Amino acid sequence: MPLMRVLNRQIGLAIVGGICHALALTPWVDAVWPPLAALLQTAGMAALVWSLADARSPRQAALAAWLYGTVWLIGGTGWTYVSLHRYGGLPAWLSALSVLLLSLFLAIYLAGAGWLWSQRPSQAGVWRSAWGWGSVWLLAELARAMIFTGFPWASSGYGLVDVSWRLLAPWCGVYGVGALWAVWVAAAVLTVRQWAVTRSLSSLHWSRMVAVVTLVGSIVWQPDIAGAQFTKPVGRAISVTLLQGNVPQDEKFESALQVPMLVWHAKAMLSAQTDLVVAPETAIPLLPSQLPDDYWSGLLGGFKASGRYALFGIPLGSFEAGYTNSVVGLSAQASNEPAGYYRYNKHHLVPFGEFIPWGFHWFVQLMNMPLGDFDRGPLVTPSFDVAGQRIAPTICYEDLYGEEIAARFADPRAAPTILANVSNLAWFGDEVAIFQHQQIARMRSLEFQIPTIRATNTGATMVVGPNGAILKKLPPNTRGQLVASVQGYAGVTPYAWWAGRWGLWPLVVVGALAAIALNRIQPLRRRNAA
Repeated sequence: MPLMRVLNRQIGLAIVGGICHALALTPWVDAVWPPLAALLQTAGMAALVWSLADARSPRQAALAAWLYGTVWLIGGTGWTYVSLHRYGGLPAWLSALSVLLLSLFLAIYLAGAGWLWSQRPSQAGVWRSAWGWGSVWLLAELARAMIFTGFPWASSGYGLVDVSWRLLAPWCGVYGVGALWAVWVAAAVLTVRQWAVTRSLSSLHWSRMVAVVTLVGSIVWQPDIAGAQFTKPVGRAISVTLLQGNVPQDEKFESALQVPMLVWHAKAMLSAQTDLVVAPETAIPLLPSQLPDDYWSGLLGGFKASGRYALFGIPLGSFEAGYTNSVVGLSAQASNEPAGYYRYNKHHLVPFGEFIPWGFHWFVQLMNMPLGDFDRGPLVTPSFDVAGQRIAPTICYEDLYGEEIAARFADPRAAPTILANVSNLAWFGDEVAIFQHQQIARMRSLEFQIPTIRATNTGATMVVGPNGAILKKLPPNTRGQLVASVQGYAGVTPYAWWAGRWGLWPLVVVGALAAIALNRIQPLRRRNAA
């Protein structure tokens, strides 16, 4: 077969695979059939593995993986175009170019995975090759999660929250789930490919057919299995009110338009009839010093009564000394703290949105975004006590980093019993980012086997059970209040135990050792001699 024909087929497969993976990240798949996301994602990776198996050289393999990753990540992060163009004021062409360049850069890690996998010994069997692929896929996803503060949005494990692979989350976290799924996809593809080449039933060894059967079964057949349980209910269930203001982003920082927003959030918080009321990230977008005295004192005083609790997003600090993206907690107990309230400061900041990477001030100056350079909070902040439940706040993008949340579980006696995420995704459009963040929140509950409550500006405002199921949810892009009862859970999953102590480094070590052993076993001396 001519080289160009092989190369064209290989590139075509990689691009089609990337499109399938990108489509799996869109909300319409959930509306059609939730497992469809996993099915599309699996079809995408299957196309990539077949393409890499066709590669005639490491460079061809790297190119195919790079194209796949670029297309996939445009689908996964394309919503950044909305924030850059509509709200940041960048020209359309520059916003689109920024999305493309970001995706091209992040896909370099996957190109490295394709290059390394192509180095595996020619005599490697199906299972050895499959485990080798899983190891380099894991390293690529970890690199995206860790290098330059990380940007692991749309990692492959999130597309598996509605299928049986989710049962592995409390053991190995989202990256372990994605890596093991990648092993099975590769084993199934290589088995089918071997049969297609040989047309011999002898190539269909039972152990290889297991990969095909279990992969298909894990997606299309969903047994009612709970999996291992590491947490259990603790204390009494608390009633919560979750606010969704649906404030347009272009109104949020316009002083002439802020009064109705401030009035609605304050009135909704003070009138809530539940144990806890939670308002979104920057529900109050002004520093306390910028607020009328009666507004701030009214909020502080409104929750001094015993049995009333509130969490809401607000920036704290000053323009002179620095400011943080924070969550304030109000209660009778919190009023005794030095500041008069509980305070959580966001630790993992968003590049460009919340901190400016070195050398990129020129880029940020092109945009019209307020509060663009926050101070960073500590990794671990004590939980907010609500009627015996330990509520662990995270702010928006932070719940993408399960390994950082896991640090709060290092001491089981102080471990959270409920996760509370406050977000404002109005920066990023009406649908795609909301759906993807919903999947992320569900994965966090699966990893830690505790419920998650989310109060957001535009969605998804919801309650997630410890099994990752959505128990109650407001329609996105509407104003409303979600009232629900939430039962806290106590305990530490294996993932919370090891990630809380060592972060993602155990997976880095396992992935690196497996990649070296399975993909590139020739001694260095011998390779150099060749």
